[in-house]
Amino acid sequence: KIDFYAVYILEAHPTDVWTMQSNVRDGVLFRSPRDEAERAFVAGACVRKLGIKFPALIDDFENQAESAYTGWPDRLYLIGHGGRILYKSKPGPFGFHPKDLAEAIKTSLAAN
Repeated sequence: KIDFYAVYILEAHPTDVWTMQSNVRDGVLFRSPRDEAERAFVAGACVRKLGIKFPALIDDFENQAESAYTGWPDRLYLIGHGGRILYKSKPGPFGFHPKDLAEAIKTSLAAN
């Protein structure tokens, strides 16, 4: 009834801009991708490193998904039919409240 996707938008901590100590510790060190192929490589590495077990999509190089949904730095969304936003978390990871998303999913499923 519901599909889950990760959408890779922008590299949050590229080494050519600024580096976080947690990225150094975890070995997640990438510069800003310069083309679609580099973005796909970095996105794939992040998916593997984070252990994401559901499909991942990659925003285009013009960042249309990020612009449309304000996904940076990261957020949780529930998107209904026709692209209607049913739930939008505060910026993550500290703004993520799984119980709120679960409640929005239950409400959405009950309405259909």
